[in-house]
Amino acid sequence: MTSSHGARVREIGERHPEWRPWLSVVNQSLSEAASERWQPLVPKLNERQHDSAPLLAGMTLALDAALVRRWAHELFAVAAGGGTEKLSALKAVKLSESEALALFESSLCQDRTRLSAGAAEFAVDADAWEAVALLLPIPLLHACERKWSTIEAPSWMAGYCRTCGAWPALAEVRGIERSHYFRCGRCGGGWQAQCLLCPYCGMTDHEQLASLMPENDAENAVINVCKRCLGYVKTFTSLQARSGAAVMLDDLASVDFDVVALEQGFKRPQGLGYALNLTITP
Repeated sequence: MTSSHGARVREIGERHPEWRPWLSVVNQSLSEAASERWQPLVPKLNERQHDSAPLLAGMTLALDAALVRRWAHELFAVAAGGGTEKLSALKAVKLSESEALALFESSLCQDRTRLSAGAAEFAVDADAWEAVALLLPIPLLHACERKWSTIEAPSWMAGYCRTCGAWPALAEVRGIERSHYFRCGRCGGGWQAQCLLCPYCGMTDHEQLASLMPENDAENAVINVCKRCLGYVKTFTSLQARSGAAVMLDDLASVDFDVVALEQGFKRPQGLGYALNLTITP
């Protein structure tokens, strides 16, 4: 864990003490994401199905079943130790290697039908189960992004992440050039974006795009919204790109902006922007 990563987690915890049980889970996931033990599991790139397909789409991933199982138990144990009733119930989760791989696959693909079935099988709260499970693939996704980030993709114009297909967690307006980038909260990746563009529906008509100004503008941020699909993206002005870990933490820390958007009738779509349709094998 980098010092800046740990400092940011502590800062958020001081501002929101009630979040500390969940922050411990997020912190564990980001600390594991910095581990090199996931790097050998990054697959070799295949020829993409087509230009709009993320790099992971359609792949068959051969993972270390024992590693995935240990990591799943570790993450669920941290969650169960958080002290909240719903998270504490997760201490009953004990997975076989095959179950761990299946859960990892459904989390990576954000298959909520399979995730709900898993919560029912272990008789635990579905929201708590899903929230923790969706963090399981974060270390592998960060490893993929580290290896693939040097691959140039100047023509990538999709609204979703070119590595894992997720919708952007936030956007950055960088430097004096004010270049726009979308950032992924799962793998930490980033890709250049048009100045006026809804990532969800592709709207470019400035009359259909607007900005909400949060009351507290200390973060140098606005909420860009689309009147057609009612989606929104939190957009931050920064001198340079934030780290992959910081994307997830800053998205979490700016929940007040999410509340503002929701109160105005805007929302972020669930699931991925592109179905990965991948398979995991031992």
